[in-house]
Order: sequence, then C-alpha cells, then structure tokens
Amino acid sequence: MSGHAEVRVKIPFGNKYLDAIFSVPQKKLRYGMILTHGAGGDMNFPHLVSLATYLASYGILCLRFTCKGLNIAYRTKAYKAVVEYLKFSGDYKLSGVFLAGRSMGSRAAASVIRQLSQDDDDDGFIQGLVCLSYPLHRPKLQSKLRDEDLLFIRCPVLFVSGSADEMCEKQLLEGVASKMKAPKKIHWIDKANHGMAVKGRAEDDVMEEINTQVFSWLRENIEVEHK
Repeated sequence: MSGHAEVRVKIPFGNKYLDAIFSVPQKKLRYGMILTHGAGGDMNFPHLVSLATYLASYGILCLRFTCKGLNIAYRTKAYKAVVEYLKFSGDYKLSGVFLAGRSMGSRAAASVIRQLSQDDDDDGFIQGLVCLSYPLHRPKLQSKLRDEDLLFIRCPVLFVSGSADEMCEKQLLEGVASKMKAPKKIHWIDKANHGMAVKGRAEDDVMEEINTQVFSWLRENIEVEHK
C-alpha cells in the first residue's frame, strides 16, 4: 500500500458545476474508478470515502462526485458528464475506468454504461461496473424490478449487497444476474441492510469487507501493480 493525495475539482455540467474529489495515487496511474452516492448524502458518504482511500492506496485513481437530485435521468446525465470529464482530462491519462455507485448512484452508472455501449464510437474506455447496494426494487414492491439497464450491459459487473437489503431481495438479484449477458459476480454482506449496517458488527469492519472485495474483483479484471 502507498499514500495518495486529494484534489478538489469542479466539473462542468450544463450551466452549473459538480463538486468532486480526486484521490490520486503516488504511483503511475493506469486505471480509475468514478464513484457517487445514493439518493441522499453526497460524495463524502463514509463508504465512498473509505473505498476511494483504499483503492487509491493500491494505485487506482478515484474520482467521487456529488449530484443532488432524485430524478434518475438527471443523475445519469450528470454521471455521463463526469465520465467525459475524466476521459478527456489532460492531467490523468488512463487506460480505462470503472463506474461505481451506491444505491441510486449505481443505477445511474448502469444507465450510463448502457447508453454509451449503444454509441457507435464506443471505444472500451469503460471497463466495468460496481454496484454497492443496487436498489433492485422499492421496499415491499418486488413485483417491479429495476433491471432494464443491467440486462443490456456487456462489461463485467460486481454487485455488493446486504443479504437483508430491503431494496434488493437476494433471490431476485440472483435471478436477474442469471439473465445478464455480462460477466457478473455477487458478493453478499451477511445480514446487512440497504445501508450496509449489520447488527452487532462495527461499520469499519463492514467497510473493510466491501473494500477488499471490490479490489479483489478489480484485480481479476485489470492488471493492478500493487506492493
């Protein structure tokens, strides 16, 4: 593991700017990850900060950003602007990027990947998708699944969800995953709810499990030089 620096930036989005923070590894960069929050909170949500810090210590550039709003189309548009910003950044020349989000943020990331994969100029810049607490359905409304984007994605996908998530029933997510054409993996956090809280277990311990699972999956999909 090695240290990293944090760089605050403002990303153009229409006639406004999105607040964002780069976690920049000390060693040479090859791959990056974009992260964003759920319907509530912001880029400083503890799980996002913890994951960005962990990945940056192993050489993965992380860019987390804030986008307030409960409209999924708006959140998707904002996420797409961040992808474009990083792709054409003169400061960081990356071989590829992984999109990640928590809850609603993961829905937006999935939607971006589906949209960009349908473009004729898709160049493979996006390497994969990480969904933390993907909100597959509303609480107690399992009959209407939010799986439309997932079924069209072709790049590798990692789901990290709680086995007691009230917005992602285990059997339903496994059913959706079985229909997906993309390479996929599901890691269940035992007894965790949608907020990844586990009764009787420290939050830091849960975050460590999430972080190690995400990094392990990244290493399976890219060549990560780590000490």
